[in-house]
Amino acid sequence: MCATFDLHLEQLDVKYAFLHGELEEEIYILQLEGFAETGKENLVCRLNKSLYGLKQAPMCWYKRFDSFIMSIGYNKLSSDHCAYYKRFEDNDFIILLLYVDDMLVAGPNKDRVQELKAQLAREFEIKDLGPANKILGKQIHRDRNNRKIWLSQKNYLKKILRCFNMQDCKSISTPLPVNFKLSSSMYPSNEAERKEMSRVPYASVVGSLMFAMICTRPDIAQAVGAVSRYMENPGGEHWIAVKRILRYIRGTSDVALCYGGSEFTVRGYVDSDFVGDLDKRKSTTGYVFTLAGAAVSWVSKLQTIVALSTTEVEYMAAT
Repeated sequence: MCATFDLHLEQLDVKYAFLHGELEEEIYILQLEGFAETGKENLVCRLNKSLYGLKQAPMCWYKRFDSFIMSIGYNKLSSDHCAYYKRFEDNDFIILLLYVDDMLVAGPNKDRVQELKAQLAREFEIKDLGPANKILGKQIHRDRNNRKIWLSQKNYLKKILRCFNMQDCKSISTPLPVNFKLSSSMYPSNEAERKEMSRVPYASVVGSLMFAMICTRPDIAQAVGAVSRYMENPGGEHWIAVKRILRYIRGTSDVALCYGGSEFTVRGYVDSDFVGDLDKRKSTTGYVFTLAGAAVSWVSKLQTIVALSTTEVEYMAAT
């Protein structure tokens, strides 16, 4: 929306967010070391407000923020309780997105955005980060003249490659070879292979790739989904497949999702394979939905039941 309608996009951070929460339960803590009252060392203190480390601290903070933002006239989406909006006259509006203590504020009117920031600053201790350029590890690059916004994880991906000593590997053009399938028959077959694979950071690499896949890289969704099925007992072939994905990342770390253009229409694409999983005989559903020129939602996952034909697989995927 920011790219298509040229909205202002500002970023805020709440300092010590969890300390703003109001407790609903009675909770007691030991007196702090060095602050125990003489003669009353056997007594405990009752907490009046939330603290970091409490299990309910995130919910206490959310309830505190939610009550405040609703009190100044904002509504929240029924489909996402961390997305708030407020409509004004003349088709003016503000959208606020909350992720724990990080906020994005978008709207066509700069003055109204500044007014909301001032209201938040009066209620909480806020750090104004100005125009958004990085959120949750994703870089935001903007060209307002051409109404385009790029989302990428270039720095994160390069950090992954360095972390697993793949920064100098030879890059390749695809995440997995054509018609290449993994299976449990590739599990380690003897103790020597198991010992060798125990030294491999298989789960760490797959987990790191999964974060990138979820945020900005739909192009590796199918490959990451395939290698993640063998986390409990990976074999040599599985590890080679994971390293191949890293080699693909090496050559495509600069790839970004580019939002822009005047067409603000949701488009969906869906496809499937037939018996892609050799162990459970299940097929894979893949879909991607685009808005303003780039993907906003995507998935690649095994279907829940075994299909008997390619036609049935396609119907299940479309459904």
